[in-house]
Amino acid sequence: MTLLQKLQAHKGGLIRLKTQLFWYGGRGFDGTPGRLCLLLDADAVRINAAATPIAAAYAAVPAADTDVAHTLLLIDGRVEWVGVAEGDVEVVE
Repeated sequence: MTLLQKLQAHKGGLIRLKTQLFWYGGRGFDGTPGRLCLLLDADAVRINAAATPIAAAYAAVPAADTDVAHTLLLIDGRVEWVGVAEGDVEVVE
């Protein structure tokens, strides 16, 4: 099962972001690993990286790597698309 399939099967559930997020717009890494988020959606479509936070492991994944996903998360009280790689997330059962 790919990362995207695993996340799509878990919509509406919780995921843990094991790594910190990188926020564009001058904010940089947030220094908050282990954050719990509500997973609202997951997609393989590449989104505008300049406007979308990404998790730390995702930043190291080559562009051609297919085991990444874009997740719509309720995070810190707001809804955000976040780019994640396999090493960034843990499904909470």
